[in-house]
Amino acid sequence: MTAPVKLERIHHVAYRCKEAKQTADWYADVLGMTFTTAFAEDHVPSTGEYDPYMHIFLDCGGGNVIAFFELPNQPEMGKDPNTPAWVQHIAFEVADLDALLAAKAHIEAQGIDVLGPTFHGIFRSIYFFDPNGHRLELACNIGTPQQYDDLRSLAPMMLEEWNETKRAPRHADWLHKEPLAWLHPEADPKA
Repeated sequence: MTAPVKLERIHHVAYRCKEAKQTADWYADVLGMTFTTAFAEDHVPSTGEYDPYMHIFLDCGGGNVIAFFELPNQPEMGKDPNTPAWVQHIAFEVADLDALLAAKAHIEAQGIDVLGPTFHGIFRSIYFFDPNGHRLELACNIGTPQQYDDLRSLAPMMLEEWNETKRAPRHADWLHKEPLAWLHPEADPKA
């Protein structure tokens, strides 16, 4: 009998891009990532297929790497027409709410539309799109250890209920109830 794989971490996540240089520059200028590596081949190493590509890697910080492929001989990249634009996204973590708000101001100063901050109970997020049409999220954690423990214990029940009903379980509906102090800071007695 074999044992399940023991993963160390995600090595990198790769997506397609329209132009590798534009993508590397955008991620450096907008999100402060460092362009670290480029691979270019005429044949795909894993399949031997002829398909020239540029494969770039960017350091996201904390040992995290995102990569992109430019594929000039392939049809123009598209999106899954059966999946809403908000579903598939890449989420990056920032230190705290101040960093999130500063990031929003910086991104908007680049002429990029930003949605949020959105309250998710244990984190707040902003959303925007890169030049390739990939939806990006920046998030800062705001949850307490007890909230994370509660969610971990509720997760199996919620998934089982969803699997049976295909309706949103209400075990953790507190997650999306915005605190009064965020909506109306003047109403916060601690302010």
